[in-house]
Amino acid sequence: QVRLVESGGGLVQAGGSLRLSCAASGSIFSINFMGWYRQAPGNEREPVAGIIIGRSTNYADSVKGRFTVSRDDANNTAYLQMNSLKPEDTAVYYCAADVRRARYGGFSRYWGQGTQVTVSS
Repeated sequence: QVRLVESGGGLVQAGGSLRLSCAASGSIFSINFMGWYRQAPGNEREPVAGIIIGRSTNYADSVKGRFTVSRDDANNTAYLQMNSLKPEDTAVYYCAADVRRARYGGFSRYWGQGTQVTVSS
């Protein structure tokens, strides 16, 4: 089994910052992609930022220049530094990881339980 646990969400005023963490644990041989999605009430889940082994990163246009994704491969942990937060960033943020559980196995996507981020105006 693989488990992803997010932390770091909360309530912040517009213009403030938060840092989310996502720790992966369990039967892990390697992790290719780690990233963040978010879902606001009434909306579909959307990608926010992701990082692939080798440090290639991608960001949604709405967060470019404000959010930074990073990872600590030694600890199977990903981070999302969120600066200059806006009320429209309010959502449940989910961590995702593409995990290989054995040397010759394929990758499967796992999800965290989500953490609430609320930005007040």
